[in-house]
Amino acid sequence: MRKDVRGCGYGLEIWNAALAHAGPRVIGLDGVVAQQQNYKKSGFKFAYANVRYGGTVVAADVQRDRVVALAEVPLALVAADDATVFPAPRAAFLRAWIGSPGHVGRAFVRDGRLAAWGVMRPCRRGNKIGPLVADDREAAEAVLGALLASADGGEIFLDVPSVNRNAIALAQDLGLAPVFETARMYTGEIPPLGLERVFGVTTLELG
Repeated sequence: MRKDVRGCGYGLEIWNAALAHAGPRVIGLDGVVAQQQNYKKSGFKFAYANVRYGGTVVAADVQRDRVVALAEVPLALVAADDATVFPAPRAAFLRAWIGSPGHVGRAFVRDGRLAAWGVMRPCRRGNKIGPLVADDREAAEAVLGALLASADGGEIFLDVPSVNRNAIALAQDLGLAPVFETARMYTGEIPPLGLERVFGVTTLELG
């Protein structure tokens, strides 16, 4: 809410209207840790934390020969892989996200199949990487290295599910440090997702 209209109850009215509009559908959110108790009052249950890591990283030279532009991979393959880590189909979103001005996408091909892919975009400070989806750390590092090589240096930020220990270790080994944390919460049944393949959340702002 704008500062001049805070404390008037408008935010709560919008919140209640949004929940009513969703009806029986499962709702997910990434909320600041301090508001977890308030979200629980509205029926949200804690699933895990997302931790934002940030810092300056020098690109490592890793397996660039098997890295291609993400736009060269058929969108249907990317969307099918995305469906393993996101609870709803979003091919139209992926098409727009990959092709947005300033966004850079890379994919890692292993044994003829898509093993990892990711997108980097400019933000207010430096660049943010997300999504970063990979079968394992080796594949994640290959895509991450290719993305970093296309940047002009500066800070990078990576939002990592705290339950993916390999992703946490990768961020830490790169010298990145935690700068922010959110609580991933859901109403209803928590969807089964392959979080062990999520090395970078697409964006906390959009889910």
